[in-house]
Amino acid sequence: MNKILFVDTVHPFIPEALSRHGFICDFHIEENREELEKIVGGYFGIIIRNRFKIDRNFLQKAVNLRFIGRVGSGLENIDVDFAGLSNILCLNSPEGNRDAVGEHTLGMLLSLLNHLNRADRQVREGKWDREGNRGQELKGKTVGIIGYGNMGSAFAQRLKGFEARVISYDKYKKNYSDGNTEETTLEEIFKDADVLSLHVPLTDETRFMADEQFFSKFEKNIWFINTSRGSVVKTAGLVKALQSGKVTGAALDVLEYEDATFEKLSGSEPEELRFLKQASNVILTPHIAGSSMESPLRLATVLVEKIMKAFPEI
Repeated sequence: MNKILFVDTVHPFIPEALSRHGFICDFHIEENREELEKIVGGYFGIIIRNRFKIDRNFLQKAVNLRFIGRVGSGLENIDVDFAGLSNILCLNSPEGNRDAVGEHTLGMLLSLLNHLNRADRQVREGKWDREGNRGQELKGKTVGIIGYGNMGSAFAQRLKGFEARVISYDKYKKNYSDGNTEETTLEEIFKDADVLSLHVPLTDETRFMADEQFFSKFEKNIWFINTSRGSVVKTAGLVKALQSGKVTGAALDVLEYEDATFEKLSGSEPEELRFLKQASNVILTPHIAGSSMESPLRLATVLVEKIMKAFPEI
């Protein structure tokens, strides 16, 4: 058994490298889920991005599967718990786009603080408002980061030269201060943060973590950034915080309303989304923080290295 099932388009480095390692790479990117369920039992591994959820029902048919490789950072489209019970290794590659996310997050923050998007639009419309677009310096501000894995630490690293205070909280890590951040508590972030950036995975625990009550706990008015997953934020709560002034401005690369593949917004347009699109103090990008020109090859390389390390002999 050395066959790998590819169900998504991926960087060509992955099949090329795995073929050299002794795997047989089969592409079935046109078949639907039901058709794939009929053949998955004949495969040693599967490579996926976001095409569909690999749930318990799918895994029960994958009787010979040894690993799932997800090209990207999160694993929310895989039933990791059931995979573990079935001795199926789940691999992903967040190291591959950490730099892209770190830079994109910093760019969004600087754009917020200096009103770059709004000022650009106004000048193009013939409005020359210097005073109304006076910005704020990052120096001296306290930036709070929730989630200090690959993405959070990459953002902290890029903040170092701005002479800001960077504090972070990660429920599942201890003693990780690295010269770029002060490890702290969630309560201290609520107390001291001028800026908040979320870098957490989407789990049952983090889903809609940032709701109306969450924003009300901040002692200062904050600038808010989310480049993690859209459903970490309850949009209605964020809108209320923007309307009250508790959130001075927001930069969102991800939205609650994305479909499962992250390729488009799903369904009708909710009132809260219309508000965000019209607000001059909100920056929106289409889930591209981790999608630089360089990141696809890096994501591919990291995933291949992990597969080869897990299965050195085929």
